Amino acid sequence: MKRIVTSLLILSLAAPVFAGDRTPNLNQREHNQRERITQGVRSGELTRPETRRLARGEIRLHRNEATAKSDGVVTPAERARLQAEANNMSARIYRQKHDGQTRN
Repeated sequence: MKRIVTSLLILSLAAPVFAGDRTPNLNQREHNQRERITQGVRSGELTRPETRRLARGEIRLHRNEATAKSDGVVTPAERARLQAEANNMSARIYRQKHDGQTRN
């Protein structure tokens, strides 16, 4: 569990280094979603398996963003795909935090 929270923390610290001005809204969303996951871990709303899955999803979103930025241009289609993926992750976080399962 500590490893997952540490990974999320490292990603949140590394995000400004990798982040350009090409996706500022997505960067803020990623930060907010990491905070929501961390808060869910602290409150016990997220179980370990849920946290692991959500952390992997956030890492995947971050990698996809890096891939979109790799050529120096984030096209409108890439931006739309990234926003859709962020929307999906946000909904997943909400569902997992409100599904009634708690960490003992």
